[in-house]
Amino acid sequence: MLNRLSPATVRAVPTQYQGIYAHGVEALMPSRVVFLSGQIGVATDGTTLGTFKEQAHQSIDNVEALLASVGMTTEHIARVVYYVTDAKYLTELSEVRQAWWNTGAAPSVTTLVVAALAAPDLMVEIEVTAVA
Repeated sequence: MLNRLSPATVRAVPTQYQGIYAHGVEALMPSRVVFLSGQIGVATDGTTLGTFKEQAHQSIDNVEALLASVGMTTEHIARVVYYVTDAKYLTELSEVRQAWWNTGAAPSVTTLVVAALAAPDLMVEIEVTAVA
C-alpha cells in the first residue's frame, strides 16, 4: 500500500534516521487518505503541558488517538510535518521520534522551525497524512 522511496540516485538516508524518515512515500491505490490537522501538546482536559518532550509526547498521543478513531496506526502514516518554535528542540524531537515512532515504516518528513504556533506556550505541532 505504501512504497518508501529511497532510490540510489539520491543520498542514502543516514542510518540513525532510517526508521523515522523516508525521502518520499508513494501511496499505491489507496482506499482512504486521512489528513490530520496539526496536533499540539494539549491534553484532553485542555491543559497545555510544560516541557517540550511532554508536549511532543502529547502531540503524538493525539495523532495516535485520531488514527485509532479511523482504524489506522502509525504504520499508515505517509507524511509528517513537524513544527517547532526553537531549533534548540530539534535534538529532543529526534529523541522522541526515535523512541515513539521508529516502527520501520518511515514516513516522508519535513521539520520546520517557526517563529510561533497558535498560542505562545506551544512548542511543537505535528501534522500527519495517513493512507490505508
